[in-house]
Amino acid sequence: MTLSSPTSLSDAPVLTDEATLSVTMECLLEHLTVPTQGDCTPQMLFQVLIRAASQQDSIEHTTQQLTGVPSGNTIRYHLDKLKDMSGLEAQLNQTLQSRIPPRIAKGKQRLAIDLHLIPYYGTPTAAELPYIYRSQAKSGTTSFFAYATVYVIARNQRVTLAIHAVHRQETLFSNPDLSACCPGSPAPTSQAVIPGSRLL
Repeated sequence: MTLSSPTSLSDAPVLTDEATLSVTMECLLEHLTVPTQGDCTPQMLFQVLIRAASQQDSIEHTTQQLTGVPSGNTIRYHLDKLKDMSGLEAQLNQTLQSRIPPRIAKGKQRLAIDLHLIPYYGTPTAAELPYIYRSQAKSGTTSFFAYATVYVIARNQRVTLAIHAVHRQETLFSNPDLSACCPGSPAPTSQAVIPGSRLL
């Protein structure tokens, strides 16, 4: 794949939607293992997830917009097979770290840790309960799924190095993997926690 830089005489983008989808799909297929069966292939599943994530849309609506993909129920059925959270997290971090730009991987960086809260409603199952995080009321609930991201800012671009599903009783300092970069990623000079994003 060859990507040409735009000039003052050209409006061509440096990276097209098609190229982004292709590279993302290749990376996910290389590192993530999702057991599928029947007419649902890993490529189809990732296509739906990539589209839903990029458009901030639901799986159900995304499957209705795309052609030649399984139903929303089928996608969710296969996602429900992913029971090993720590194993999935390790695969996701391997995926992220496989594409770290060389200029970042070779040097020491200042890291930031951001906390993301997804509102949760209802009664959690036994599998969900350890990941129900309590915080200040937002969107009509004090219960959330929480995940932390470790990233650097390079040339005004955010580069995510790792992601971590936060347990309900977990703190930043109880998890050394969040206080330092994962193996294979750049070593930090210091750690910056964004205001309002600290793990409590």
